[in-house]
Amino acid sequence: MRRRCAPRDASDRPLAVWNAQLTHRRAVLLMVLVTLMWSIAGVVTRHLEAARGFELNFWRSLCNAVALVVILGFLRGPVFARNLASARWPVWVSSLCWAVMFTAFMIAMTLTTVANVLIVLAVGPLITALFARAFLRHRLPTRTWTAIALGGTGIAWMFGQEAASGVSLTGSLLAFAVPCASAANYTLLQSIARAPAGGNAHSPDMLPAIWVGAIVSAFLTLPFAWPLMASPRDIALLALLGVVQLAIPCLLVVRLSRELPAAEIALLGLLEVLFGVLWAWLGAGERPSPATLAGGSLVIAALIFNEALALRQKRVVSAKP
Repeated sequence: MRRRCAPRDASDRPLAVWNAQLTHRRAVLLMVLVTLMWSIAGVVTRHLEAARGFELNFWRSLCNAVALVVILGFLRGPVFARNLASARWPVWVSSLCWAVMFTAFMIAMTLTTVANVLIVLAVGPLITALFARAFLRHRLPTRTWTAIALGGTGIAWMFGQEAASGVSLTGSLLAFAVPCASAANYTLLQSIARAPAGGNAHSPDMLPAIWVGAIVSAFLTLPFAWPLMASPRDIALLALLGVVQLAIPCLLVVRLSRELPAAEIALLGLLEVLFGVLWAWLGAGERPSPATLAGGSLVIAALIFNEALALRQKRVVSAKP
């Protein structure tokens, strides 16, 4: 009897590609690409014409939600709606984290400089490490703790110099909600990814949480954004952010949480600080201070230190019989 190919094989192909196993090196490179996409927010918002304040967040989150419907519909099909209807508590907690991250970041960007917001975001690895240690009982390697300490020193130096120069702390305090929410989210995703093998069949689908978070973020800020003043050019730029700076990289982060430890994801995420400050400098004329450049150098050193030791350790382990 000739074997027939099930029609659903073709529709399952995108999901099979999405779930394909990644090497550590490819996962790291993909996370670097994620930080590149994240980092364009500052320079793009500096080129808006009329949109201000809460309206920036409304349009960005709304376009993010629309893009996620298309992407998740392609990856999941009708399963996306069914999974959302039967979602368990981790999905709703993660949704709240995403909503806080989306909203606090964009509003903070309108209250202070791009560099100052990104500097505050960079405390994420330390908070994530503390969350993972407290809630997941993770034993972090010495190299990761050393890298976090080195990167944290650079961030503290930059923040201290910015505060001493008289920059308003309102935007910075609001921005601090982002690394706190992201640390909670990364820890939650990691706990699900590291669940015992027997429970994986019942693990919740966490991708819809990003869409719910975008919807919550958009409609919570709509009353404060009214009346809408954005020009067509503004809407196009904010749509670019919704798709390229939010939807795609956030989905990739959820996927990468299966391959990389939470602390390593957060540490690689520090590259957003360097990329974002560079784009704002080159594309919007926001030149970073010497303190920012000095602190950024420490962050780069921390990343190189951690990743170089990680690759060396993997080579040593693979070389053993």
